[in-house]
Amino acid sequence: MSRLLVVDDDKSMCELLQDGLAKRGHDVYYALSDDAARDRLVAADADIVLTDLKLGNGSGLRLCEWVVANRPGTPVIVMTAFGSMQHAVGALRVGAYDFITKPIDLDTLDFALRRADEHRQLDREVKRLREEVAQARAFAEFIGKSRPMREIYDMLTRIGDADTTVLVTGESGTGKELVARALHQQGKRSERKFVAVNCAAMPAQLLESELFGHARGAFTDAKAARDGLFVQADGGTLFLDEIGELPSEMQPKLLRALQEQVVRPVGSDTDVLFDARIIAATNRDLETDVEEGRFREDLFYRVNVVQVHLPPLRMRGNDALLLAQHFLTRKAAELGKSVIGMTSEVGQRLLDYDWPGNVRELENCIERAVTLTRFSELTVEDLTPKVRNYRGSKWVIDDQDPEQLLTLQQLEERYIRRVLKLVSGNKTQAARVLGLDRRTLYRKLERFEQEV
Repeated sequence: MSRLLVVDDDKSMCELLQDGLAKRGHDVYYALSDDAARDRLVAADADIVLTDLKLGNGSGLRLCEWVVANRPGTPVIVMTAFGSMQHAVGALRVGAYDFITKPIDLDTLDFALRRADEHRQLDREVKRLREEVAQARAFAEFIGKSRPMREIYDMLTRIGDADTTVLVTGESGTGKELVARALHQQGKRSERKFVAVNCAAMPAQLLESELFGHARGAFTDAKAARDGLFVQADGGTLFLDEIGELPSEMQPKLLRALQEQVVRPVGSDTDVLFDARIIAATNRDLETDVEEGRFREDLFYRVNVVQVHLPPLRMRGNDALLLAQHFLTRKAAELGKSVIGMTSEVGQRLLDYDWPGNVRELENCIERAVTLTRFSELTVEDLTPKVRNYRGSKWVIDDQDPEQLLTLQQLEERYIRRVLKLVSGNKTQAARVLGLDRRTLYRKLERFEQEV
């Protein structure tokens, strides 16, 4: 029910509107002049203002301008006599939300009022989300205020100024490079270079030259000596992305570089000193890779001095809505579209979906929705079919039928397997979530397999 202020110099019109709209669920009070209307609005806010264009010695346009300036977010609907379209357009130009022509049809007016009230509530929700987005930027460009993200902010704040080697772990799309850039920007090396390399993007021989540099004539196309990325990052930060994909023949060479703080360019017999902070990242379970011989244990401990684990988006609660509003606002501005929010149904679908592609997938989803929508708020139809039609897998244990109840062992197995699915099979992360050591988790998984 909206609280409505009717402004008209004809008292009988005010009473007629008050009686008719009250029957339709509105709380209506009235004023007979623009001065009286301003006094009423100062004393008590209204959700919507409905004003006649002509108010005796006053003006509905002046009242509209006052409301826009002093009560932003309060929609104004202007009543105008038939044939005064020029005046109605003038009202819209000074900020009126809508206009309606006399003689007034109460059903049409009721529809306009309800639409104005929905707009007012949407505007308030957008402002609330924007405020939350602003408050949620607790560290660099990160957005989120969930408990896992607050713990990340605290960790990054403590290690930002150090030269300690950092290993950033987490699923693809969680923002691992964003962590590396944030640590660089917040630290004492921020004035120097941030250099990034994807260890999975090139073969071992090319990667060695890229990291360590090469001497002139080291290979066919080496017509001049070239510094590698370690030396190029001197004084700054070197980000080794996807370090878990590093070829096995490169791992001892990287270990020596990190231990000795020197590199030897390909084709050279001279070591070159460097001074760069090392930040590595991986979406692999490196501890399992170490145990299975795919990654050197000594290199793992060299890069894993401080570990920052980024939680997947599905474990960050309402952060998905904050991120969605941030992406929506940014994309709408880029496209020049007047999209300001999303329906509650869209918000619920975004919270229900498990986001296997994490923040990157959410950003792509919102970009597509903003591009396609024809309205001022996103609707369910604007979402991708995968998000729109998603049905999460949930199971219930409070069944009243004894035959449907689970044993503690069955419940434990289901929960452990559910956690493993949520963390994409990463046993190290699953053990951390479950509060178990990894060996205990392995024993339980082996027991589950034997009982099949």
